[in-house]
Amino acid sequence: MPHLRPGGFVTPRRDKRPLPRIPVPAARAVVDCAVYVNGDRRPGRVSYREALHEVRASGEGYVWLGLHSPDDEQMQDVGRVFGLHELVVEDAVNAHQRPKLEVYDDTQFLVLRTVKYVEHESMDKASEVVETGEIMIFVGPDFVITVRHGDHTHLSGLRRRLEARPTRLALGPTAVLHAISDLVVDSYLAVTDRMETDIVAIESSVFGTQRSLNIDPVYLLKREVLELRRAVTPLTGPLARLTADNPMVPKEIRRHFRDVADHLTTVIDRVVEYDEVLTSLLGAAAAKVGIQQNTDMRKISSWVAIAAVPTLVAGIYGMNFEYMPELDERWGYPTVIVGLLVACSALWVILRRHHWL
Repeated sequence: MPHLRPGGFVTPRRDKRPLPRIPVPAARAVVDCAVYVNGDRRPGRVSYREALHEVRASGEGYVWLGLHSPDDEQMQDVGRVFGLHELVVEDAVNAHQRPKLEVYDDTQFLVLRTVKYVEHESMDKASEVVETGEIMIFVGPDFVITVRHGDHTHLSGLRRRLEARPTRLALGPTAVLHAISDLVVDSYLAVTDRMETDIVAIESSVFGTQRSLNIDPVYLLKREVLELRRAVTPLTGPLARLTADNPMVPKEIRRHFRDVADHLTTVIDRVVEYDEVLTSLLGAAAAKVGIQQNTDMRKISSWVAIAAVPTLVAGIYGMNFEYMPELDERWGYPTVIVGLLVACSALWVILRRHHWL
């Protein structure tokens, strides 16, 4: 039946097949696109087709195109314009790539994993410590394309800082490659500094004097450190290739990449140290939880032993035999109650002296 909607009757679709997907223009994924000549940005806003045509027609400068989470059709269009290999175009659409460096003819393709520290009041209330994203960089003789995946992978601030230093941009597209790599690795250092505070807090809780221990934050931080390790460790190989005698990277840029590699080594050393510390803390926390459980079991056993005395006597006198001691005595019941109290008190004193209670 037709449904009444504001404005009239609407007949429902009887065909349950999915509606055809409306293609979204590649320009919707473009964050910024500019032509740089001698380090200076050309004024005006141009499409990446026009920018690349301008550069190749004049024979000077290069294009810096920034994209955010393009879909397959959008990235295919960019790949056709810039002559990118179909394999790297596919990688650029599918996120969750490992850090790597691939070379296709005269185009370099670098994948970087980005990390962001997630603010939280305490580790007991945290559900996530590190948030990851990706930046993929295509570098050719006359273009550099950045593809970002994630909400925290902004490069607008970096672009403005580089535009304020035209001498650096004048070194070519690989200067942008170095600047992005340096920014990402510096963010690793910042995240490890913040995570160190969390590790110190967990150490204090594990080795503190509090009665109970929540071991879940230790497992959470251990998981986040492993995620950070997977993000930073594989980058060692690509940076080694960029600092070697790579004819596609100018000598001056290779020197700057060595500094980035040194910072990455510092990050990896910290992450490995954090991993080892958390492994030790897991063992210590598990031992402490075991000790707490043993202490609780001793207390439970002590109270069970104390309760067993009146239970035993009540069980005997509850058998209702005719000839039992003290049944006909006037003071029999009070005597039994007093005797139970004395026996239970004596057990409590003995167990207390032996630190079971």
